[in-house]
Amino acid sequence: MNGWFLAAGLTSAGVAAVHARAGGRDVVRPLLAGNLPDEPRRVLHAVWHMVTADLILAAAALVGLSIYRHPGGNMAAWLLAAHFMTYAAVFLVISLAADWSKPWLRLPQWLLLLPVGALAAVGTL
Repeated sequence: MNGWFLAAGLTSAGVAAVHARAGGRDVVRPLLAGNLPDEPRRVLHAVWHMVTADLILAAAALVGLSIYRHPGGNMAAWLLAAHFMTYAAVFLVISLAADWSKPWLRLPQWLLLLPVGALAAVGTL
């Protein structure tokens, strides 16, 4: 068993739970109640659900990689690590580009995403 992949998968599952619970309350409900035109509002709603599915599927893949040895497992884990690190970088860059005090804390999603990427990357070594 690869404990690093397991930790990454369980962390991703936790991120998915936070995303579904807090994101639904703090992001999706205000988005749907907002004044955006219907089409972009529905697209953003769909994208939010796609990210939820993405986080859950990544968690399942990482847990699966932790249990079963597969010839392409390290490549898949590297791709998942890059995936999460890229998500973290996007949140961090967008946060830092805003004119906010303590911008890295206004959109703290990167703090949840980066550990998944780091754990998956370490597991490949």
